[in-house]
Amino acid sequence: MEFITEPARQIPVVAEADLCVVGGSCTGVFAAIRAARLGMKVILVEQQNSLGGVAVSGLVNIWHTLNDTDDSEQIIAGLTEETLERLKPRGAVYRQDHKCGSYNFNPSELTILLDEMVTENKIKLMLHTSYAAVIATEDEVQTIIVENRDGRGAIRARFFIDATGDGFIARDLALPSYVNEYIQPPTAVFHLQGNMHGVSLNRLVMEHGEEFGLDDDWGWSTDVAGCEGITMRADQHVFGLRCDRADDLTKAELEGRRMMRAFVGMLQKYGRTDTNYALTNVCSSIGLRETVHYKTRFCANEYPLLTGARYDAPILNGTYPCDRHHSSGGGISFKYLDGRMHTTYGKGERTVHGNWREELGLTGEPAKYYQIPFDILVGEKLRNFIAVGRVINADMTAYGALRVMVNLNQLGEAAGTAAALCIESGADLRELDGKRVTKTLRDGGSAL
Repeated sequence: MEFITEPARQIPVVAEADLCVVGGSCTGVFAAIRAARLGMKVILVEQQNSLGGVAVSGLVNIWHTLNDTDDSEQIIAGLTEETLERLKPRGAVYRQDHKCGSYNFNPSELTILLDEMVTENKIKLMLHTSYAAVIATEDEVQTIIVENRDGRGAIRARFFIDATGDGFIARDLALPSYVNEYIQPPTAVFHLQGNMHGVSLNRLVMEHGEEFGLDDDWGWSTDVAGCEGITMRADQHVFGLRCDRADDLTKAELEGRRMMRAFVGMLQKYGRTDTNYALTNVCSSIGLRETVHYKTRFCANEYPLLTGARYDAPILNGTYPCDRHHSSGGGISFKYLDGRMHTTYGKGERTVHGNWREELGLTGEPAKYYQIPFDILVGEKLRNFIAVGRVINADMTAYGALRVMVNLNQLGEAAGTAAALCIESGADLRELDGKRVTKTLRDGGSAL
């Protein structure tokens, strides 16, 4: 590769704060809010025009249950619960009517609510602002460089949280990283107008998919709260690309939108004749399930998670099953806490069932939820930096459970809490007592 040398230049310091959070997904927003409520001066940087990440720009409008697998004990609260409660008066959320039902929300309403929550907590928000570079010593991040309509600028802070999803700051800091055996493929989500009742997608794809360039691929869909006749569609994966790479990400976005149009075109030609199918909303960013992971003191592994291991300083409770979207072949595999497991190929044509607890010879009551400890946020190199989000340190199966939004929301809150505790006391993150983080989260309303 040929290189050029960028001329040196002076960069103005455009902002200073106790904490700078880069990345405005709900993970990043909740980190910023939690720190602000603990008295910190916070800056939040987001490269798009709105907050919410995959929940908004990706149109993935579902947060999974806040309760254990019996639906008898609430295990998740905090800002996730607060956000859902604040959406209710707007008619913008409902809980699915079954045991351990998930919450469907309206992503457009969530966009506006997150604006309000950031404003209420006096967080300095910088939209349309991209992270560009980092300046650090051997064990401390000092400054980041950003770019926006005003040009390049520097942000100084006492602590930094990388919630960019791909760990852009962690990458530039050369922190230890890895890529799992295969990266779970992304999905480009869209909103569809039209009655899908009685439509067999399996039959349509098998009979007409080739005509539209669509494979028999596993997918899912759900309603959009408050929007009659509109469904969220996540019907196709984009395979064979590494979306932490610029060229591959561009290809994925283009292919995702091509498949949206093909899917709607197939319905318009072969779907119900008594409805008008229309593409009403396209995700502004493809839904990335996984890219690069960064190493920390704790790595989440499959069987401790599935068997409900407990920790002295938990920062996350969850029940979402371990799911793995196959890298090819259009399938998905699930493992549940109660032992059930199944793999579905394509749009439900074939499903293989099993029980992992029976295979391991486990008896007794299964776990009702799992936990993750504070050390999953703590790296060994830097005293004032956390990378949080889908960069989480986990094996392939555990990652499939932890990557969903209700879990990453909790990690964001914990990161913001840890940052505030470090700033307040001048402590090194690597020496912070995780039990203090857990207690502070509980005192702030998180059900842990």
